[in-house]
Amino acid sequence: MMILEQKDTTKKLVLAGVLTALAVAGSMISFPVAGSKCAPVQHMVNILAAVTLGPGWGVGIAFCASLLRNIMGLGSLLAFPGSMVGALCCGLVYMFLRRLSVTCVAEALGTGILGGIAAYPAAKFLMGAEPAGLFVYVVPFLVSTVVGSILAFILVTVLEKGGVLSQFAMIGKKKSFQ
Repeated sequence: MMILEQKDTTKKLVLAGVLTALAVAGSMISFPVAGSKCAPVQHMVNILAAVTLGPGWGVGIAFCASLLRNIMGLGSLLAFPGSMVGALCCGLVYMFLRRLSVTCVAEALGTGILGGIAAYPAAKFLMGAEPAGLFVYVVPFLVSTVVGSILAFILVTVLEKGGVLSQFAMIGKKKSFQ
C-alpha cells in the first residue's frame, strides 16, 4: 500500500512539474496591459491543475511558476497574487462542483477581481509603485484570465473527448471528469 501511495505522489509531482514548466514557457506569450504583464497560459494551467490535481497542487504550481518567472525576468511580483488566488478559486470550485464551465468562470473572477485587488498592496508595498487605485489591476487581470480560461475550456474539452483526461484522473483524484 505504501509503494502505491509513493507512485501516486511521484506521478502528481511529475504532472505538477510539467504544468509548472508549461506556465513558465507560456509566459513568453504575454502582453502588457496597464502596468501588468498578462500571461494567459498561466490561467490555462490553473484550470488544468484544478481538474487534474486539485486546489492545493494548483496553488503550489502557480507559486512555483510565479517564482520561476520572476527569477527569469519573465514576470513581476503581481504574478503571485493573481495566479495563486485564481488557482485556489478554480480548484475549490472544481473540487466541489465538477463543472468545467463554472471552474473557468471561477478562475476568471478569482484572478481578475480578487487577484486584481490583492495585487494592489503587492505593487504598492513590495514594488514601490503608486497604483492609481485599489481596482487598477482588475481590468488587465480580467483580460489575461478570460483569454486563458477560454483556452483552458477548449483544451480540456478536446482532451476529455480524446480520452486523455481519464488518464490524468488516474494520476490526480481518481474520479471521473464532467
